[in-house]
Amino acid sequence: MSRRRAIGAEVVEDGVHFRVWAPDASRVSVVIGDRERWSAVDLARDQALAKEPHGYFSGLVKGAGAGTLYKYRLDDRDAYPDPASRCQPEGPHGPSMVIDPSSYRWRDTAWRGASLRGQVISEIHIGTFTSEGTFAAAIDHLHDLCDTGITCIEVMPVNEFAGTFGWGYDGVDLFAPYRLYGEPDDFRRFVDAAHQLRLSVILDVVYNHLGPDGCYLAKFAGDYFTKKYTNEWGEAINFDGENSQPVREFFVENACHWIDEYHLDGLRLDATQSLHDASRPHILREISERAREAASGRTIFFIAENEPQDVAVIREHGIDAMWNDDWHHSTAVALTGKAEAYYSDYRGSAQELVSMARLGFLFQGQHYRWQKKRRGTPSVDLEPERLVLYLQNHDQIANSARGERLHQIASAGEVRAMTALLLLLPQTPMLFQGQEFGASAPWVYFADHEPELAEKVARGRFDFLSQFPSIASVRDKLPLPHDRDSFDRCKLDWSERQSHAAALQLHRDLLRMRREDPVFAAQRIDNLHGSVIGKDAFALRWFAGGADDRLLIVNPQREFQLDPVPEPILAPPTGSKGWEMLWSSESPEYGGSGVTEVEKQDTWDVPGRAAVVLKPW
Repeated sequence: MSRRRAIGAEVVEDGVHFRVWAPDASRVSVVIGDRERWSAVDLARDQALAKEPHGYFSGLVKGAGAGTLYKYRLDDRDAYPDPASRCQPEGPHGPSMVIDPSSYRWRDTAWRGASLRGQVISEIHIGTFTSEGTFAAAIDHLHDLCDTGITCIEVMPVNEFAGTFGWGYDGVDLFAPYRLYGEPDDFRRFVDAAHQLRLSVILDVVYNHLGPDGCYLAKFAGDYFTKKYTNEWGEAINFDGENSQPVREFFVENACHWIDEYHLDGLRLDATQSLHDASRPHILREISERAREAASGRTIFFIAENEPQDVAVIREHGIDAMWNDDWHHSTAVALTGKAEAYYSDYRGSAQELVSMARLGFLFQGQHYRWQKKRRGTPSVDLEPERLVLYLQNHDQIANSARGERLHQIASAGEVRAMTALLLLLPQTPMLFQGQEFGASAPWVYFADHEPELAEKVARGRFDFLSQFPSIASVRDKLPLPHDRDSFDRCKLDWSERQSHAAALQLHRDLLRMRREDPVFAAQRIDNLHGSVIGKDAFALRWFAGGADDRLLIVNPQREFQLDPVPEPILAPPTGSKGWEMLWSSESPEYGGSGVTEVEKQDTWDVPGRAAVVLKPW
């Protein structure tokens, strides 16, 4: 029978075709119910599936259709949700629901996908993006993202998990959108609406572990997991051991289904260093290649989180880009002055920021004291868009005592200056939800679990944060992950787009300049050079050709004078009279104290806690 995808329940002309991998069972049957009445012991509607080679079971159930509830019964014993369920209306412990993705009428037929180059990403969490916490409510604010200059939405994991709130990284039903965010078609409407505004949408997926509550994969096959590798979040996934081919198919099909059934423009892959695979092709390459096929001609892209910063993810495994944690860590030290725990190998110096503008990672194989080993791999020849830069993301904001945003713990001038650096560099910039308007909502770790598990999760979270001595000293005052208030306080207040208009205007203007100024829009590093011009200040110059040159000066600390100016980066292009102001972070409309020209007749006045963009005149 012809199927759209290899596993799961699919609506066909005369019923529903079911297919599941369950090699540990000798008999598998599907138990059928409906939305009004569900009974997992209703043997009258228990239909055996045919056994296939390699541990698969499949069969057609006539009369079933979209909306049918079901579970799989294994060896005439207990029944469990479908590992490839497209919907869990009662949560991960309840029955699965048959979904027909072909019934949704897409309006994005002219949308041909999105490539990585030119993207400005906003990372969002559906549950806190709005007060309602739904896909439908999020649609109402897509235009606001467009208005700011965002081009791509990176949605934190939406797969089904236990409880009524969570980050989504403890998902257990990887094919099913979280029930409280809305139905599967609501997520499709979200993507469809984004495409109408020419916004691309990528989804954060977790293929390195499963959540601790509601995961039934091991009931179907113990070989989903392996003890060959260690994993800090639970059992490692078996990508290269005995019976690993169907396991690989499960995760590859999951990636393909998001691209195919939801028209997503790509995926962000969580903690790829924990996708252990000694076989060839690597599971990452198989995912990227098969998902591109599933896109049916649309262009899609993949971004990886990889803590050791191993560029093999790009060079060998077909991933398009990687997060640059070095950039975040260095800017965090520069802005906060704190160099604890995994920040301890960073100075936040002007030279670090100059080096990363052109060369990528800071650590490209040098010894890393915090981990007592070498860190990183050479990135000097990567195209700039392949490294994603951010001042804030979901992990880093939460890895503080109270989940405070950067603008709440660093000076306003310094944050404006670093924002200019982030949004004008050739690399791919990423903002965290609400960052563009200086959101006051904190961002802490939250996860709703039953009491015993909740206590373990809270203890584990506090132990993790104890690596920061300053946080360990206030451990008893940290918000509890399972406290409903921890979740509710993280919801954005969209009225702050008006009350925090200065912050929003800063981001709008910078992103307009990134988009419309041909020098910044080109995203080139071959013509980019930099130099440290003061204790904490540096200059970056794009040698674009005479009058088209651009100069970005960033000074996070106090103002100073340059007299004389023995620095070729600052020399005026041939034929020009000098440099004039194009943009300043100290403009009063951004909350700054005012703007004066930097280059005077015989000296340079470099403003403090500011960034300026100069052009020849």
